[in-house]
Amino acid sequence: DKAPLSKSLLLVPSAISILLTLLFQHYQKFFAYNLQAIKEDFQIWRLVCGRTVCLDLKDTFCSSLLIYNFRIFERRYGSRKFSSFLLGAWMLSALFDLLLVELAQHIFGFTINSLPSGFLGPVFALFVPFYCSIPRVQVTQVLGHFSITNKTLVYILGLQLLTSGSYIWILALSGLISGICYNSSILKVHQILCVPSWVAKIFSWTLEPIFSSAEPTNEIRVGMGATVDIQRQQRMELLDRQIMMSQFAQMRRQRQQQGGMINWNRLFPPLRHRHNANYQDHRPSDQETPPHAEVSEEQVARLMEMGFSRGDALEALRASNNDLNVATNFLLQH
Repeated sequence: DKAPLSKSLLLVPSAISILLTLLFQHYQKFFAYNLQAIKEDFQIWRLVCGRTVCLDLKDTFCSSLLIYNFRIFERRYGSRKFSSFLLGAWMLSALFDLLLVELAQHIFGFTINSLPSGFLGPVFALFVPFYCSIPRVQVTQVLGHFSITNKTLVYILGLQLLTSGSYIWILALSGLISGICYNSSILKVHQILCVPSWVAKIFSWTLEPIFSSAEPTNEIRVGMGATVDIQRQQRMELLDRQIMMSQFAQMRRQRQQQGGMINWNRLFPPLRHRHNANYQDHRPSDQETPPHAEVSEEQVARLMEMGFSRGDALEALRASNNDLNVATNFLLQH
């Protein structure tokens, strides 16, 4: 939903990769990322074919899962800005591929004639905004020391993709460099490498209706006899448990300062009220409602830059005790 470009990148290259592997193996040579043919025979078309479709099904699977996880950027920025990032990263990574290959040949003395095929440069470039702008929320701990967060699985997929080929580290490095260059406000690359508005309108009229999806219903029944109110309450309780785990250390400090037990049911009452239809029947009294925490205007501005309204940003920050990561995570999931 609201990510037609991510859906097309997930379906079309994967389908072509599967067809080339299973049915049309004699056409795989046209999609090989052959650097020698590009430099010596000037087969520039290989920069397009060789850097779009994966010839290895493992790379196809991992890159598809990463694109699925990175669809959040298209929902946050819009399809045009997201496609501009992919276009800029794709063009910059092609340049950095050639530079890194020449640098490796000059320093280490070995010749690289081909690189792994696929839409890998922009995929690795998306790790830059993922690291910088997606909040880190702890889910659990392993052995009491190693934290498992909401971003751990994505990094594991990236590591799996990085170790799937011999020279894929060149694509990963060029993708990360291109992502940093495009994200940098100093270089102003995003103002040069962008999709024109008229091109975005053409694709929105022609291809977007094909890959668009209806908004999923929020009230999905989870079992026989389950009511909408019970399902809503279950989702709120699950979210509360996740947020409580991420703020356990902070709550423990507050408990020591107050000298008493923490009333967990008093956490996030405004957010509960917005999503729980039955809340009005069980509204706490004014004496039980905790005072609002002072909200930082800088953090409100950061949430508004992500696309949230000022009212939702203020409410989330007040309810989360001015914790930007927790507030952002709640707003993204709702």
